[in-house]
Amino acid sequence: MSEVFNVSTNPHVRSKDTTQTIMRDVLIALLPASIFGIYNFGIDALIRIIVGIVTCMASEAVYQYFMHKKVTVMDLSAAVTGLLIALNIPSTLNVGFEIMGCVFAIIIVKQLFGGLGQNFMNPALAARCFLLIAFTGPMTNFVTDTFTGATPLAMLKPNGEAEGVASNLLDMFIGKTSGVIGETSVICLLIGAAYLLVRKVISLRIPLTYVATFAVLIFLFAPGHQFDVEYMAMEICGGGLILGAFFMATDYVTSPITPNGKLVFGVILGLLTFIFRMFGGSAEGVSYAIIFSNLLVPLIEKVTVPKSFGKKKPVKEAAK
Repeated sequence: MSEVFNVSTNPHVRSKDTTQTIMRDVLIALLPASIFGIYNFGIDALIRIIVGIVTCMASEAVYQYFMHKKVTVMDLSAAVTGLLIALNIPSTLNVGFEIMGCVFAIIIVKQLFGGLGQNFMNPALAARCFLLIAFTGPMTNFVTDTFTGATPLAMLKPNGEAEGVASNLLDMFIGKTSGVIGETSVICLLIGAAYLLVRKVISLRIPLTYVATFAVLIFLFAPGHQFDVEYMAMEICGGGLILGAFFMATDYVTSPITPNGKLVFGVILGLLTFIFRMFGGSAEGVSYAIIFSNLLVPLIEKVTVPKSFGKKKPVKEAAK
């Protein structure tokens, strides 16, 4: 027989996991960073976390109700988006601005493109970038009762004031620094990431490739800090790199599903974050790197999709 049978890509192996259970695990994993953010920045952080979750869930429910769609807020995806938005803003940001960002994430980025599973970029990061563009001043204002002034990442930027923060690596790892609500404590974020890994919600392919690529580039090519291990560690701990790598770059909808595609995705993320941080106007680059890479996912998957079992390569037309 000369027939060739192609194996379909149907989900032959089924899982008991649902969208709700996965999102619940993400919420649990974000609890350590959220609690530390409230401890670090006080009641203002708690208010913004509550506002973010409530606004996103309400926006989704209202939109789906008036569009005569099934209301799906109980899958907790909107709650995760709201919490991530809250963790990506300063505790001093005007609540009205936060509400605008939440509505933008749910209505514009998520629902208008078909809802969960159809959005072309991470809604929470899209909201963060929207707020950074629309309200640059308030989004970069990190004045609290505990910390005042620039973030350590801003001070580490080339031609910045890196000399004054060299002894603060431990503080950056623990989280005793200024910044947005959820990015300061690396140890809390790693605890949450470990929970997701144990629960098999995420794999290490994207975050490990992302962080490793960025670390190598910083170690070899950071202007004025080549082969500086401490500087490299501070760049990894500073900003939203860990938060982005484990909790947003791994988003099922906006990241590749092919094994090799995940590695390519991580390398692109590390490269873009390095370029944006070292040569861009802002000290932070994770948000822009992730949403830009989200746009490349269809192309990444196209060139990394594995050949189906039993499928032959197309035969080239014989030369005439």
